[in-house]
Amino acid sequence: MTDVTGEETPQRPGPQGDISPEQVREHLRRRAIFLRELAEARELRRRVTPHRSRRARIHAQLRRRTFRLN
Repeated sequence: MTDVTGEETPQRPGPQGDISPEQVREHLRRRAIFLRELAEARELRRRVTPHRSRRARIHAQLRRRTFRLN
């Protein structure tokens, strides 16, 4: 591949190119931890959201009552 200047850009190694099996295992371990924490965060958000939506609904009702014209 050539650049605008005419110089060739170095080729990047593939996803498993120059990394050792230990690095692959470490990467997979970190990825598993990340995905586990992400799932926990999504579950927590799902459990917390009804409270937030209920609170937002109550506040919206209060705002409507406050600014109601007679």
